[in-house]
Amino acid sequence: MKSKFALLAVVVAAATGILAAAASAAAPTNTAPPTISGTPKAGSTLTANDGAWSNSPTSFTYQWQRCASDGRSCGDITAGTTKTYVPTTGDVGHALRVVVTAVNADGRTSATSGPTDPISSANGPTNTVKPALSGSAVVGGTLRVSNGSWSPTPSSYGHQWQRCDANGAACLNIAGATGQTYGVGVADVGHRLRALVTARTSSGSTTVASAASALVAGVSTTTNTTTTVVTTTTAGNRAPALTFLSLKVRGAKAYVRFRVCDDNTGRITIIARDNKARFLSVTHRFRVALVASCEVWSKSWRLAPKFRTRGRYVATLRAVDAQGRLSLLRSRSVTFR
Repeated sequence: MKSKFALLAVVVAAATGILAAAASAAAPTNTAPPTISGTPKAGSTLTANDGAWSNSPTSFTYQWQRCASDGRSCGDITAGTTKTYVPTTGDVGHALRVVVTAVNADGRTSATSGPTDPISSANGPTNTVKPALSGSAVVGGTLRVSNGSWSPTPSSYGHQWQRCDANGAACLNIAGATGQTYGVGVADVGHRLRALVTARTSSGSTTVASAASALVAGVSTTTNTTTTVVTTTTAGNRAPALTFLSLKVRGAKAYVRFRVCDDNTGRITIIARDNKARFLSVTHRFRVALVASCEVWSKSWRLAPKFRTRGRYVATLRAVDAQGRLSLLRSRSVTFR
């Protein structure tokens, strides 16, 4: 009799283990983006830090990318497929980023780091005092950037002004803004500004960024003791575009993959909704950080039991940018039989 009970216990334990394994089966999910450590300089080693992941990745792969100086328009570097990368002369003046792909038995998921500062020449001048901004960060005002101090003394300087988000991150080049001064416009309201200064000698060049300005305010007019501030939304801002790439349901969780493109980088809110006939829908919200003009993400959430019954389950996604502009609604469906 004891042997029968013992055998039954083994069978139950085995079945429980199989069910637990099936319930937890899922591709890796990124919970903190990868980062890059090292000096952004030709000949100096950069290292990809994997970031944080759930669902127990068993291995990682890497793809380094060369971008414009502000981290946009990135393309794969053929030789950049290991955890470390040594920038070459061809990378000078460009920002670099790395795509880290986490792998386990159930699939693979990619996440992208933020961009480095522009890569400097191996023998470029050394910055000893950073460039600094002066002037008024208000529409109609003028900002000026100093060149900073360098050793040896540069023979020439280059400048590129950038528009950043409200936190001074996700800075993008302002087309045509390549002088030592910059006239603040209505498109800058709600943003911070900074300047890249490139110092050049006969041996090479080095690029450093100034600190970001104060948050740009709107035009102000004063009458006696009353001040009226008029703010203007960012000119030319368009709604983000969202592409729903895939939907899978594994166990009690829904897994989605999607692409978002926007004309401004920064935080994007994703509104996901579970839908099924005869049931009230359930909404999930999460944020992603857009560091390039287009990015791809994978997300997951737990499905309520009512959405896992027989019939057609529909997931919808919508993106909302920092100005509250909505993408078109996109959907995918799975049929339970």
